[in-house]
Amino acid sequence: CVFVGTDEQGVPRHAHKRSTNSLGKSFKVNVEGSRPQYSFHHVGRDSVLYVLEAPIDMLSFLTLYPDRWQEHSYVALCGVSAAPIHRLLEAQPQLEEVVLCLDNDEAGHKAARRIAAELLREWNVTVSAEFPSQKDWNDELLSFRQEYNESMTMTM
Repeated sequence: CVFVGTDEQGVPRHAHKRSTNSLGKSFKVNVEGSRPQYSFHHVGRDSVLYVLEAPIDMLSFLTLYPDRWQEHSYVALCGVSAAPIHRLLEAQPQLEEVVLCLDNDEAGHKAARRIAAELLREWNVTVSAEFPSQKDWNDELLSFRQEYNESMTMTM
């Protein structure tokens, strides 16, 4: 899969490649020459920006929480750099609340603390964090679907 991030005029500025092969060796890589501040994102109309580590986590999060998803803004960092957040806060003045939805591991928690401190120093926003109960939001979705399927099997 290739996840493309665009600038305000819709011009592609960033591409993140991820393998879909679950049986073999997987890879995740930003295409050379990509500008990280333009990573894969969606801009909504309200004041909330959800921040996720990877595009697949962003899509998984949207699947888990589809209610009024178009109204909110989302960005996949394609790592843990805050550059995409800064660009969106600059380009979208309606954004006042940042929800860090990073991985539930040591690196994700450390990145959330670092990014929150950075944003609070530089922007007039509120910052919170929401972590999945699994390692990441894709694992959360897979776990949810497995539990759902098992419950459906038991009720039949």
